[in-house]
Amino acid sequence: MAILDLRPGCECCDRDLPPESPEATICTFECTFCASCAEDLNWTCKNCGGNLVPRPIRPARALAANPPTAERTFDPTGCSAHDLAIAGR
Repeated sequence: MAILDLRPGCECCDRDLPPESPEATICTFECTFCASCAEDLNWTCKNCGGNLVPRPIRPARALAANPPTAERTFDPTGCSAHDLAIAGR
C-alpha cells in the first residue's frame, strides 16, 4: 500500500505544515501548499495543473510506523495566479 509523503512545508512560502495541520493541501502528485498559497493559486497546482484539496490528517497513532518525510520542496518562483497566467500554466 502506498502512503502519502506528508511533506513538511508549503512549496511556495515554506510555511511548516506538520502532519496534523488542517492548512495543508495537496494535488494528485502530493505537491504540498498551505491553504493561503492554494487560494492564491486558485486551488490549482502550479506544477501539474491539477486541483488542490485538503491533505488528509494522519492519526497520531499511525505516525510512529509511518512518519512524514523530512524532504522539503521550496520553489517560490511562479507561486501566484498572476505569475502562472503569464507563464501560460
